[in-house]
This record gives sequence, structure tokens and C-alpha cells, in this order.
Amino acid sequence: MSLGTDDGARSGVSASGSGASSADGLGDAFYPLYDRLFDDDGEFVADVETKLGQARMTDTVELYLSRALGIGFISGLALWLIGLTLGYGIFATGLVTVNELLGIPMQNQTLIEILDALRVPALVFSTGLVFGTIGFALGFGSLVAIPYSRASARKREINMLLTDSVSFMYALSVGGLNQLEIIDAMAQADDTYGEVAKEFQSIVKETEYFDVDYRTAIRKQALETPSDELSQFLTDMLSIVNSGGDMESFLEDKKEKHMRTAKQEQELTLETLELFGEMYMTLSLFPLLLIIIMVVMQMIPQADVTNEMLYMTVYGLIPLTGIGFLVLVSTVKHDEPGDGYLSMNVGEAGDRTETGQQGGVLDLGLVEQFTGDYSVFARIKNREGTHATLEVLKQPHIFFRDNPLFTLALTVPTALVVVATAMVNGSAPTSWDGLVANPIWGTFVYVYVPLYIVAIPLSIFREWNVRHRNTVVNQLSEDLRKLSSANDTGLTLLESLKSVAETTSGKLAREFEMMHTKVNYGTSLKAALIEFNNKYHIPRLARTTRLITEAQEASNQITDVLRTAARASENHDDIERERKSRTRMQVVIIIMTFMTVLAVIAILKTQFIDTMAGLEAGGGDVDAAGGGGELAQADLSDNINVDMLSVLFFHAVTLQGIISGFICGYMRDADILSGLKYAVALSTIALVGWTLVA
Repeated sequence: MSLGTDDGARSGVSASGSGASSADGLGDAFYPLYDRLFDDDGEFVADVETKLGQARMTDTVELYLSRALGIGFISGLALWLIGLTLGYGIFATGLVTVNELLGIPMQNQTLIEILDALRVPALVFSTGLVFGTIGFALGFGSLVAIPYSRASARKREINMLLTDSVSFMYALSVGGLNQLEIIDAMAQADDTYGEVAKEFQSIVKETEYFDVDYRTAIRKQALETPSDELSQFLTDMLSIVNSGGDMESFLEDKKEKHMRTAKQEQELTLETLELFGEMYMTLSLFPLLLIIIMVVMQMIPQADVTNEMLYMTVYGLIPLTGIGFLVLVSTVKHDEPGDGYLSMNVGEAGDRTETGQQGGVLDLGLVEQFTGDYSVFARIKNREGTHATLEVLKQPHIFFRDNPLFTLALTVPTALVVVATAMVNGSAPTSWDGLVANPIWGTFVYVYVPLYIVAIPLSIFREWNVRHRNTVVNQLSEDLRKLSSANDTGLTLLESLKSVAETTSGKLAREFEMMHTKVNYGTSLKAALIEFNNKYHIPRLARTTRLITEAQEASNQITDVLRTAARASENHDDIERERKSRTRMQVVIIIMTFMTVLAVIAILKTQFIDTMAGLEAGGGDVDAAGGGGELAQADLSDNINVDMLSVLFFHAVTLQGIISGFICGYMRDADILSGLKYAVALSTIALVGWTLVA
């Protein structure tokens, strides 16, 4: 949120380093210009100030807009100079001659001479002015857009997590926590509930550091949050607090309401994706129609259609259409927020366990914290590193399953070596003419070999990784119900875990058994739960685990909490089933669109281009028969190159297959890497199909 004074903001920003100091200097230099252009009470300034607070940026609006003016002035000045240079090079040197400015007839010879003399300078100045205006707009506008973008991103994440956050607060209320304890627990759960937790952190900090009562802090945060839904929730919660109403009943009602809202928003998103799927059919067929038109026009001797236009369509328009559609889909379909990792509170018992995300795959765990203090820890680190390396070498498939992207360290160099070897040996064409002469083999070496070497291992290990981690949540709702029933009979949570593990099959039951064993050997139940969660690091599982760990610290009888967790998990299952069912149809539409493009281009190649080439070869016979007319006299070889068109057609369907595959994966799972398997399959269909055609 914005600070109250210029000095506060400036000192806060200056503390971040020399870069911030120079930025403050720029803001100070342009503050008089800001004071002249903007009204402190104006709507634009107030709106920017609001967005700065919602984006959690510490700059004051005066300093921020002054800095934006400075950036705009610098970028405008740079583009103004570029525009003057460009205008001088175009108009003053005579590269482009301009005989008339507006074409207005004039009789006064003196005025005509003056206009002739000023024409070139006016054009040069106008060019510089246009470029300078664009530069200022880009510099000033891009900086002003930053708080709007960040506030929008925070709003999206808050709305996505609000349903689970309300369920979390309701479960804590059922577990016996009062209002202040619920707010404090929510503020500490930022590793799970992200931006929602940060909004509650602001409430807690207001009460702790500024001596504000929590009612006033809630009211203030309801006004400052970027999410209208969270604002309404805080406002309603404040009314319950002020009236002394039943917080548990309020949270239960809100939980049910937000679960219904989540399903409605999912329905709206799926309907929008269905519309996008229909749009993609039209957009993806546009390059195909353009190719057909240009091929036909090339056969007309008087038509001015060059090969460069075909190149731009195949290598420019098709990829840009796919990328643009991916960007369009990304505005509607979002990744699930959070990385799925939980951390222990500092200083708690059991904090020495490997419960965090740690430093990645190369992190050796606990010994990293002590290396350097004593030589014995350095020896332990070396032994641990050797042990970890041997484990990877013994089971490399397990390592790549857990870290799929590490396959790129092997596959990318391998692909480069294979392609380079083929080029050095002369097996692969090294020129465009060579590629035209042997299109299938050349494209296979340069496109399909790297695609297969890189994408197939990455796709296999990624799918294995996803399936391995998701197996644990397949029975999550059912097992939570069983835990709730066991806990309701009087068993503690630990005993309930053992009971469910003994009477249930599946990976989650085995994890329950492992948690029970860890606790028997001295690990705290909270640490065991968090270790289990971080092993699979699924955001949905992390939210359930966080709920249980917070509740079990207050009491062992958490039947209602477990029932609430099961209800939230079931709601997630319903949404996920609906999403998979509806997106499956979109994937089918995209695949069928690609198959249509492939079939049409294959027919164009075999039934039209090859037929026209055959007519050219037999042109003399057709003319002798008197039936050829102008077509028989036309020399098609001067207008079209059948071999070149065959290469372009093949590359068009290959690019279409790869791009369509990535779009399928993103629409299915909101993950680009999910499209690797589709891209490999569709491009293989294109390769096999074109091999039969050619």
C-alpha cells in the first residue's frame, strides 16, 4: 500500500540500492513537471494511487508518476532523434520524393515557393514528432501500466484461492479458534494461500505495529484489497464481529456460497474456451486459404504474387496465429496458484527436517546449514554428495521422473551432435536448393530428429511425474471421509491414520502408514504431514495438509475439520471432472482442424499442383488437339515451382501440427509442456501423411 509521505517512500525506495537512488533522482527531477500536469485530487492520480496500494508497491503516487514522466521523456527523446534521422534519410536525401502535400490548388506563386521550401523540413520534423510521441507514450504508459498489471494479477490469485481460504477459516473455527486466532493463522499461511494470506498479514501488521484495533484494520483492508469478492467477505465478516454474531455459522454460509461461485466461474471459463475453440477453427484455416489463393494466382502470368509472400505465410503467419491464440487462451485459463510446498514455522520442534522446497535437486539437505563451521561437516557433505550421485546413477529413471526438465541436459546436446554430424557427412542438405530437392529427408533431419530426441524423453518423464504425484490425490476425498469417521469414534488423528492405512489400499493409504511410522520414531505429526506434502508438492494437497496441521495442533478431535476438508476436496473433484470433460471436446476440435488442413493441402498437392504440372508436360499434345487454348500455351514453369511448393506445403502442415499440439496441451492442463505429446503425435501424422503423398 502507498505510504503517506514523499519522504517515507523515497527513503524506502532508496534503501534498495543505487538503482533505486537513480530512479528517485529521476522522479525528483521531473516532480515540477508532474506538479504542473496533474492535479493531486484528480481522478487519474487517485486511481493510480489506489492501484499502487492494491499492487503492494511502496512508492507514493507523486514520486511514481514523476518517475514515469522521466522515463517517458527519455524514451520520447530517443525515438524523436531516431525519427529525425529516419525522416532526413527518407525525405531530405530524395529517397522518397513528395511532390504534393495535400493536393490543394494554389494560385499565389510566392506561397507555393514557400511551401516547396518548407515541405521537406516539415516532413522531417513531423516524422520526429510522431516517433517522439510514440516513445513518450510507450515509456510513460508502460510504467503506469505496471501497478495495474500487478493489481490485476493479485486480484486473479485472490479470487482463485478465496474458496479454499474460507474453507480453511471455517475449519479453524470449527476446531475452536476465536476470531483473532483465525485471522492470525490465515496470515501465517502465505505458503499455501498466497495473496489472500498477504491481505490478512496487512490486517495483523496494522494491529501489531500501528496500534489499530482489528475492526478498523479489517475495514481498511476491505477498502484496499484489489478483489471485490474478498472486500465483500471482509465487510460481511466485520458486521458479524461488530454485532457479536456466530462466526462459525457465518463462515459455513460463506464456504458454501464460494463453492457455488467457484463452480459458476469454472462454467463461464469452459464456455469461453469453447468459443475460443470455434475461433481457432477459423483462424487456423485462414493461412490455408491464403496459400491456396496465392498458389492459384501464381499460375496467372500477369499476377504479381511472389514466393516471398508464400514464405511469410508459412513461416510467419502460421506460427504467429498459433502464438496469438495461446496468448488469448492464457487470458482465460490460468495455472493453479502456488507451488505446493509447505514450510515449518521457524523455531518449532522438528524444524530440522527437510520440510521445505530446499535448494533444488543439487541441495544435500540438513548438512548444508552447518557446512563451514567444522571440518567434520565438510566431510559429511562430501560423503552425502557421493551418496546422492551414486543413487542417481543407480536409478536414473527415478531421478528424471522427479526432475523431467533435467533430460534437456542430455537430449539437447545429443540433438545438436546428430544434426551437426549429418551436415558434416553430407547426409543432410546444407542449402535451400538441396532441401527443395530432398524435402522429406531434409526436414526430418532438421526438424523431426531434434523434436523426437528432445520432446519424447521430456514428455515421457513429465507425464510419469504428473501421474506419479496425482495418484496420491485420486482417493483423497474418500480417505478424508474415512479419517473423519475414524476420528469421530474417539481415535486420535495419529490412530485414525493407522486405522485408515490398515483398511484401505492405494498410495495415500501407504503414505498414512509411513506417517504413523515416522511419528513412532520421534518425528512430530506436523513435520510428518509436511514432509508427505512436499514429497508430492501439489497445490490442492498443500491446502488440505495446511488445514489439518493447523487444526491438529489445537485438538486431536478434528472430525468436523476433516469433514470440511473432504467437502472442499469433493468440490475440487467435481470441478476437475467437468473441466476434463469439456476440454476434451476442445482438444478433439483442434485435432480435427489439423487433420482437415493436412487433407486439404495433400489434395491441393496431388490433385491440383501435380495435375497442372502434368498438363504443362503434355501441353503440346493438348494444343494439337485444339482443346488447350491459352492454358496449353502458358508456361507454368515460369510462374510456379512444384518442388518448392511441395516443401512449403510440408513445412506448413508440420508447423500446424506442432503448434496445434501445444495448444491442445495448454487448453487441457494449462501447461505448455503438456502439449509435447500432442505435438509429437500430430507432427508424426504430418510426416507419415506427406511421405505417402509425395
